[in-house]
Amino acid sequence: MVRATCYFVQAFNVGRGENLKADAPIACRTEIGALRTAERLASSKLGVVAFSSSGDPETGDYDDEPTIFFRSGQIPSAFD
Repeated sequence: MVRATCYFVQAFNVGRGENLKADAPIACRTEIGALRTAERLASSKLGVVAFSSSGDPETGDYDDEPTIFFRSGQIPSAFD
């Protein structure tokens, strides 16, 4: 089993009512790249979160809980 770590940035905007609407997730090559992308988006989005998840890409078996390393603004409680 080969484990790999994937890095993502998820941004949020205002949806219907007061709900948050998720933008398409952005995959990044490194944690530094994800952090820089998240910091750049934080000034123009309602909320931004950057996180990593480790697992086996061949089987699709990834950790249940992502490792969050950046939060800004309003984000869903799932990222608390």
